[in-house]
Amino acid sequence: MQRPPTTQEFVLGELRRSIVSGDLAPGQPIRQDSIAQRLGVSRVPLREALKTLEAEGQVVYQPHRGYSVAELSLRDLLEVYRMRELLEAEAAAVATERFTETDLARITDAQQDVETAAEEGDLVAMIAANRRFHFALLEPSGMPRLLRVVRTLWDATDAYRAVYYNSSTNRARVRHEHDDIVAAAHDRRADDLVRLLDEHRRHAVDALRDTITSEVD
Repeated sequence: MQRPPTTQEFVLGELRRSIVSGDLAPGQPIRQDSIAQRLGVSRVPLREALKTLEAEGQVVYQPHRGYSVAELSLRDLLEVYRMRELLEAEAAAVATERFTETDLARITDAQQDVETAAEEGDLVAMIAANRRFHFALLEPSGMPRLLRVVRTLWDATDAYRAVYYNSSTNRARVRHEHDDIVAAAHDRRADDLVRLLDEHRRHAVDALRDTITSEVD
């Protein structure tokens, strides 16, 4: 039985969903009183949740102005995805040698959840299923410290996935690429799995370049 979340965990989850769904848009001020009232909580767990999101780069704090949702930045995205490339390649290579039938079933089940959410156009559900899919691939590596860092990187970029998945073309590409990734995992082809994951990330970044204003540009 799953443990009920603490109030802070509940608030953090709700804020994440609001950012992913676009209810809290990039650059939008976060009205703490309004959110606390809507969620039925005090401002204490809300402030703690906002500090967590600030550490992840999902919200920013300005003196005398308070918190607002972070603007999307190509520079940030490129840095995060480069870090993911290095860390996830190591985890995926190790995990491939350790996949059990149970692990492969988890990967396939998560892939099917991605398919269902994509067909229904449910971006929030698709993002959640996609996360389960990728971590089902990586967790068999047995590298908890590395994966803690990877999870933080994922947390920082959920808003970018919402933009990416908003396109039906991108949703179709994700589903096709997941099929190839699952096949490589089932065949335990480590080199192919690492390559396919690299291409998967690169296609997402390439598609987002035209959407995100780059600080470098």
